[in-house]
Amino acid sequence: MTGKFSFENEAVIQDSLYGDVEITINLSKPEKDPKAIAAAKQAKASSYPKCQLCMENEGYQGRIDHPARANHRIIRLDLLGQEWGFQYSPYAYFNEHCIFLDHQHVPMQITQETFAQLLEIVDQFPGYFAGSNSDLPIVGGSILTHNHYQGGRHVFPMEKAGLDYSFHFKDFPEISAGIVKWPMSVIRLAGKDKEELVALAEVIRQAWRHYSDPESDVLAFSQEEPHHTVTPIARKRRGQFELDIVLRDNHTSQQFPDGVYHPHPDVQHIKKENIGLIEVMGLAILPPRLKGELAEVENYLTNQYNEIADYHKAWADDLKASVDISPDNVHQVLQKAVGQVFVRVLEDAGVYKRSQEGQAAFHRFLETIGIE
Repeated sequence: MTGKFSFENEAVIQDSLYGDVEITINLSKPEKDPKAIAAAKQAKASSYPKCQLCMENEGYQGRIDHPARANHRIIRLDLLGQEWGFQYSPYAYFNEHCIFLDHQHVPMQITQETFAQLLEIVDQFPGYFAGSNSDLPIVGGSILTHNHYQGGRHVFPMEKAGLDYSFHFKDFPEISAGIVKWPMSVIRLAGKDKEELVALAEVIRQAWRHYSDPESDVLAFSQEEPHHTVTPIARKRRGQFELDIVLRDNHTSQQFPDGVYHPHPDVQHIKKENIGLIEVMGLAILPPRLKGELAEVENYLTNQYNEIADYHKAWADDLKASVDISPDNVHQVLQKAVGQVFVRVLEDAGVYKRSQEGQAAFHRFLETIGIE
């Protein structure tokens, strides 16, 4: 079977242990090295515009190292008394994919104000979710230099996921809480009182920021360097506000120098970038190189002439050995296999694993805050 591999920019649903995940190959955005993303946060900004999320991009003609935004327009937005901007994303990963951006060029920082702003957005924009990448390298998004959120009118796989179990935090009896059945470590809060939700989310964030459990390879600090933050996602559903708090840990080790909770080396042939907000919610944004590379994998699997990349070969050999592959089913087999790799990527990024030991460790953290 020859020709193009057909993920392209179109989502393909793959069933997994956690329900459905969505897979896309995005042809309009290059793959970024996680180390380059981290370095960009420290780099000195050019004078105008300082980054691709600044207000000055509106109508900007571009330069060699900065894309043109001549037809770009930003709607001004009051967000709890602060001036923000609203724009639709130039990459459009899902329906009505939009970006909420601070009018000031200030670095991303998850604070109590973050939770309040996200809940305010979903109140102002019915039917939208709003979320933030985390604010640390390795576990953060691709732009850490400018505070911004993403939103849109899309129901992600994580939103559809149920709860493993439910509970209440002792000091917040009106807020229902639970652990989401998801490969990453997600606390879901739900309630009608935005102020209570914001207060509880901040308690969780502060507790997680300072929490270590060496037995479970959970490390809050290395000397003065912080490793813990969260990826928050807000929505409004069934008359209540929901706030998902995804626990993130960016420490590294000798075994995993790219990050203990980052895609491990055996899956980086598919995904090596930071696992940001959109991937956390179950939509894989895979690099454009895979469009051609996966077509070559199909050829290899059906014993045709191919130019398979070396880093795909071990994976392809495992597929050959475990699945009965023919020219008629090779495309479906490979799509499912890519979906399975993406689930593994999310499991690698999850702090508390789905094992009995991992969930017991998750419970130990929750008990430090007080649950009943």
